[in-house]
Amino acid sequence: MALAQMEQSLADRELARAAGRGDRAAFAALVERHYDFIYRVSWRLTGSRTEAEDIAQDVCARLGVAIRTYRADSAFTTWLYAIITNAVRDAGRKRVREGEKISAWARDLSITDTGPGDGPAEALWAAVRGLPAKQQEAVTLVYGEGLSHARAAEIMAVSETTVSWHIHEAKKRLKQIVSVGDA
Repeated sequence: MALAQMEQSLADRELARAAGRGDRAAFAALVERHYDFIYRVSWRLTGSRTEAEDIAQDVCARLGVAIRTYRADSAFTTWLYAIITNAVRDAGRKRVREGEKISAWARDLSITDTGPGDGPAEALWAAVRGLPAKQQEAVTLVYGEGLSHARAAEIMAVSETTVSWHIHEAKKRLKQIVSVGDA
């Protein structure tokens, strides 16, 4: 290892220890120093600039909590690489889950592809935007953001059963919208 790399590794370890003790300036310095690395690895693993940006932001947020667990047993970048790869895997699993959920819901509502670049997910969300506000909000929180009915209820300041009712009514309306669109 070159002298400059050793010095940076030592500086990273000291900054990480200080950040782990709550030093915000040390944390900011680490993020600034390694953001390009986080983004670059994310981009190489996903092949998508947009997804890499989202993952880089997620890693920075995770780092705020995880920094307390850094033990300096390895180089900071080695430890950081593990956090990045876990975030990429999590994003991939989330993308698959959301895609499966949206596809199943679109099939249930008989929404099919209507042309190039206009797949079931786009058609479904276009139909959701036509729902009454509370139904649109409930569907967006539960199906778009993957929140539980309980968490959506907290955000909407209603009961969990009210969220369930809005979801039920939204499904009925969406089936009507789809059947009218097919006629």
